[in-house]
Amino acid sequence: MKRTVFLSALLLFVITAAGLSAYAKMDRNPASQATPNSSQKDHVIRVYGPGGPLGPIKEATEHFSAETGIKVEVTAGPEGNWIGQAKQDADIIFGGSEYMLQDFIFNHPELIDTKSRMELYPRAAGILVRKGNPKKIESLEDLTKKGVKIIDVNGAGQLGLWEDLAGRKGLIEGISQNITLSVKSSAEAIERWKSNPSLDAWITYESWHYRLQDVTDLVELPEEEKLYRGTPIALTKITDQKKEVQQFVDYLRTEESHQIFQKWGWK
Repeated sequence: MKRTVFLSALLLFVITAAGLSAYAKMDRNPASQATPNSSQKDHVIRVYGPGGPLGPIKEATEHFSAETGIKVEVTAGPEGNWIGQAKQDADIIFGGSEYMLQDFIFNHPELIDTKSRMELYPRAAGILVRKGNPKKIESLEDLTKKGVKIIDVNGAGQLGLWEDLAGRKGLIEGISQNITLSVKSSAEAIERWKSNPSLDAWITYESWHYRLQDVTDLVELPEEEKLYRGTPIALTKITDQKKEVQQFVDYLRTEESHQIFQKWGWK
């Protein structure tokens, strides 16, 4: 009986010691306790960026997933709405213009793999007007007429867009005097456009018309007056599935994807 009690006590000691040893190792190495991020767990490619390129990127994503079986989730809109989550699980970041992605890199140098940065397709600026074009706006010169009210997005890939267009034709002062409202994002501009019918025109990318066909007409500028900006994309430093992510980026640069972008107003 004494032997049985001794063996039972010894077994209890060994089990307790092993448990304490394992706990100590975990305590010394917190990383071993960390829950893997969502992309590591479910192998979903997560893509973040501004709202402008959402239409074509989301459509291209659907084609890519159908062909490969690889799931891709796209989150788009003002950066402040998604940057916290992107720092945890982003595989790809895209921009609404080259300077826009560069600003993102300045603000978050730890996130972007700058060597992977590449250009997708350019898009042209144009003039959005009310349905039916009641002010008969057909050119940049028409935006200088008395009574025309313009909304301007001073950021979100459109920083200085109207000024670059107007400057080449000596129209900076005339257009500036008719800018009734300046906002920081396209999302805010859309909200104001829909809620304030007194606004007549918005110098922005032609592509926004294809997202707002129910409330805008598009006035295209002559080719010699058009101004183009790019649509850059880059992998993040934190992605753990570079092969699949690069496969998706390569797909975005195929002719099939190019045709999707063209349908949405890109060149």
